[in-house]
Amino acid sequence: MTAGPAPQTTPQTYGKASIAIHWLTLALLACVYAAIELRELFPKGSEIREGLKSWHFMLGLLVLLVVLVRIVARATGGTPPITPAPPRAQLLAGRMLHLVLYALMLGMPLAGWAMLSALGKPIPFFGLELPALVAPDKALAGQIKEWHTTAGAVGYWLIGFHAAAALFHHYWLKDDTLRRMMPGRSGG
Repeated sequence: MTAGPAPQTTPQTYGKASIAIHWLTLALLACVYAAIELRELFPKGSEIREGLKSWHFMLGLLVLLVVLVRIVARATGGTPPITPAPPRAQLLAGRMLHLVLYALMLGMPLAGWAMLSALGKPIPFFGLELPALVAPDKALAGQIKEWHTTAGAVGYWLIGFHAAAALFHHYWLKDDTLRRMMPGRSGG
């Protein structure tokens, strides 16, 4: 008996892989944000603070890898339609928000990697040291850090808006936007 193909998106739900990757991405993003926020509770230079910064870097890079897999899964698995179908403008707004979220999830880890590179610091990744993306340049590191910090703050709002939109669809519009991405509901 041979195994069949991986579960794919059905007309009603995303596939199991897409659902798992979606929620894994959320968990990783929560950990990335928690690590960088919690570091503020500890004195500069302390072992715990430096450890939280390292976890922030490594988990951020893991987000990059997971999102690349997620893009492939989404491209190959398709997107089930929302039932009942929302207005065209609403669909466009949702697509735009997803594009901005993907840009954030790709751009932020790359910016962090480039920032560490520009500072001449090692780029840790779970026991590995990744190569530098750019040559050491303190001015560039400062510019990247400013962008990274601003984009990180915007990320809170984008993630919150994404979650609020899903809840609005579920409780107010009563469509299947949220149900399509819930674990245990996938097809295949």
